[in-house]
Amino acid sequence: MARKTPPAPRPLRPGPRGWPGRGGGASLLVQAPTEWRGTSVQVCGLWPFAVGSGTPMIGVPIGRNLLTGSTLCCDPISWFQRAKLISNPSAFVLGLPGLGKSTIVRRMALGLAGYGVQPLVLGDLKPDYVDLIEALGGQVISLGRGRGHLNILDPGEARQAAGRLTGNARAHVLADAHGRRLTMVSALMTILRSIPPSDREETILDRALRVLDERHDGVPVLGDLLKVIQDAPEEVRQVAVDRGSLKRYRELTEGLEATLIGLGASGRLGEIFARPTSQPMRLDRPVVFDVSSIDDSEMDLQAAVLLACWSAGFGAVTVAHALADAGLEPRRHYFVVLDELWRALRAGRGLVDRVDALTRLNRQRGVGMAMVSHTMSDLTALSAPEDRAKARGFVERSGMVVCAGLPAAEMGMLTSAVALSHAEQNLLTSWQDPPAWDAGEGPEAAPPGRGKFLVKVGGRPGIPVHVDLTSVERRVHDTNKLWHQASRIGAPTTPAEE
Repeated sequence: MARKTPPAPRPLRPGPRGWPGRGGGASLLVQAPTEWRGTSVQVCGLWPFAVGSGTPMIGVPIGRNLLTGSTLCCDPISWFQRAKLISNPSAFVLGLPGLGKSTIVRRMALGLAGYGVQPLVLGDLKPDYVDLIEALGGQVISLGRGRGHLNILDPGEARQAAGRLTGNARAHVLADAHGRRLTMVSALMTILRSIPPSDREETILDRALRVLDERHDGVPVLGDLLKVIQDAPEEVRQVAVDRGSLKRYRELTEGLEATLIGLGASGRLGEIFARPTSQPMRLDRPVVFDVSSIDDSEMDLQAAVLLACWSAGFGAVTVAHALADAGLEPRRHYFVVLDELWRALRAGRGLVDRVDALTRLNRQRGVGMAMVSHTMSDLTALSAPEDRAKARGFVERSGMVVCAGLPAAEMGMLTSAVALSHAEQNLLTSWQDPPAWDAGEGPEAAPPGRGKFLVKVGGRPGIPVHVDLTSVERRVHDTNKLWHQASRIGAPTTPAEE
C-alpha cells in the first residue's frame, strides 16, 4: 500500500515578502517600515536595532525631511561654524511668491536669536519681519516719505569708535566709513542717472568728502557735500584737472552738481537721504529697517533705500567688530537678511558692483547672511553681461542654496549655478503648481509647494524639507495680514476678538 507523502514543514519564520505557500499570501510590494525618532536615552533598549539619521542635526530646527520624516536642522552660521559643512556662512533663497521664502528665513533668524546671534533685517519692504523683531525685543527703524531719514554721509558709530581706537584699527575704521559713504553716493547717482558716474566724478567726490570731513563740524549731509563742490577748493580743483581755469571746473562739475541737487529734498528720491538720520541703529539687539511705506511703483526709491540700509548695517557691523577686536565691546555675531535683492540690482547699470562692495564681509568676522530673491531670471535680466555674470556669482558663492517652487523655465539658469539632478528639478517644478479650486468661502487653499524647500550644498544631494510653524510663529509670520483683516470686515466678532 502506497504511503502518502507528508506536507513540507511550514518555515519557522516568514520570508522578506511574507509567508509563502498555500494559505500564506506573500506581498508583491514591500512597504517601507514606519520610522520613529528618539534620543539615545529614550530608545537605548532598542540597541542595536537603531540607525543614525541621514540629515544634519546641528543648527536651527527647520522641519521634517519629506523622504524620511527625520528632522533637519539648518542655518548658514551653524553649518559653517559648528558642523563644518559649508565654507561660507551664507545662504541664497529662491522661490516664487507665496511659497514661504520669508518664512524659512524668519525661522533661521528666530532660532539663531536663541543661540545669541543678532538678526539684522536691512530693509523690509512688505513688512515680513517687523512683528518678529518686535517680539524679540528688537529695534524697528521706519524709513520713507515723512516717516524717517537715513543720512548716507553719516559715519554712524565710526567716528566715536575711532576716538576709542588707536593705530591701524583706528585707520581701518575711518577708511571703511569713508569708502562706504563714497560707494553710497555713487550708487544713488547711478540710480538717478541709470548709468554710473565717470571716473573723474568719482575722484572729485572722493576728494570733496575728505575736504568736507576736515572742515565740517558735526555730521554733514548731502547739501554740505554739494556746497564743497560749488566752493571749488584747491584740493578738489586739482583732481578735477581744470588746468587752472575756474570756468573749466564749472563745466566739469556741472553734471555732478545737478545730480547732487536731484538727490536733495526737492529731487526724485525725496528728502530721505538729505536730512540727518532720524533714528541711530543699535547693535546690542535685533534690528529691522521698515521701508514698507514706499510704494512698489517707486522702484528707484526702493532700490536706493535698500542700498542705504545695507550700507548703514554693514558699516555698523564693521565698527562693532573693530571694537570687539580691541577688547572694548563684547563679541557679537550677526545674521544679516537681504530681502528683495533683485530690486536693488535692477535699478541701474553697475549696481552689482556697488552691492558686492557694500555686502562683502570676511567670513572670519562672525557674520552670516541670507539673500532672498524670486528666481534666477531676476538676476540674469540685467542689461550688462558683466552684471549678469556677477549677479549669478552671488548664488555660486553662497554656502547653501535653498529653493522653493520654481517654474521649469528656470531650471536651465539654476543648474548653471547649482548642480541639480533631474529628480530634484522635477521636485522643484511640482512645488510651483497653483492651489486647487475652492468654490466655498472657507479658508484659502494653500498651494501644494507652500512650506516645502530643497536645501542644496555644493554637489551633495538636496534635502527636501517641509517647514511647520508653531502657534506662536503663526502670529508673527502672517505676510497676508491686511487681507485677513479685510476679510473680517462686517463679520461677527468672537469673544476673543472683542
